[in-house]
Amino acid sequence: MTIMHAKVGDFVTFSKTVGESDVYNFAGLTGDLSQNHVDEAFMKKSIYGQRIAHGALLIGFMSTASTRMIERSLEKGIDGTPVSLGYDRIRFLKPVFFGDTITVTYRIEATDPDRRRTTAKVEVTNQNGELAATGQHILKWTRNADAAGVAAG
Repeated sequence: MTIMHAKVGDFVTFSKTVGESDVYNFAGLTGDLSQNHVDEAFMKKSIYGQRIAHGALLIGFMSTASTRMIERSLEKGIDGTPVSLGYDRIRFLKPVFFGDTITVTYRIEATDPDRRRTTAKVEVTNQNGELAATGQHILKWTRNADAAGVAAG
């Protein structure tokens, strides 16, 4: 088994049309009922002219893409459990509207086998190819309990 099957340049994508139910379910789950997301009349007066998806929902979609990268490595056989160390440099550059189809591209930019980490660039584009959000994600490829000499319990 190896630490990780991820090398610089490897990438995965995830696409989804963002629906009203996605935004409302997210709003209900998190309690973020900002008018920006749930009040069409309020947002008609804004420069956006309509409701926009939560930025944190986009980060959730980024997480979906990282999971796809992890699944690819798990299928190849690794001796650990990948976990997220977090997202850095997150920027929301364009609004994502209800009905937009977004594509998240998750691309490995760096590997650090000694520290068991990968760093990926994550980009969210809309159906017009416009960059809506970007960030960096760090994965830690932890050792499994049996591989680390710890008794599995």
